[in-house]
Amino acid sequence: MPAKKAAKSHSIGGAKGSSCSELLILLNEYVDGNVSPGICKELESHLAKCNPCQVVVDNVKKTITLYRNDKPCSLPVKFRKHLHSILYDCWTKNGPGRKPEKST
Repeated sequence: MPAKKAAKSHSIGGAKGSSCSELLILLNEYVDGNVSPGICKELESHLAKCNPCQVVVDNVKKTITLYRNDKPCSLPVKFRKHLHSILYDCWTKNGPGRKPEKST
């Protein structure tokens, strides 16, 4: 079994030793424009050096742009009813906020 790669460490927002995966929350807030100017500057500095985080931010921005520019489309009636039935059954069986049981 190959050795696990050590996570990159950074000091974004004063959280010394944070890995890139721990920064995803900050990156999402950054994309939403909900970070303070100081944190924003640190994130932009990090993004200038971290290609994986650049890819995440770019993909999130592109997804948001595509979503905002797209128009709603109609689903075929039969498919829509089937989808709603499955979602309703899942929701009534598992309740809101619970993960569905795995099928065997």
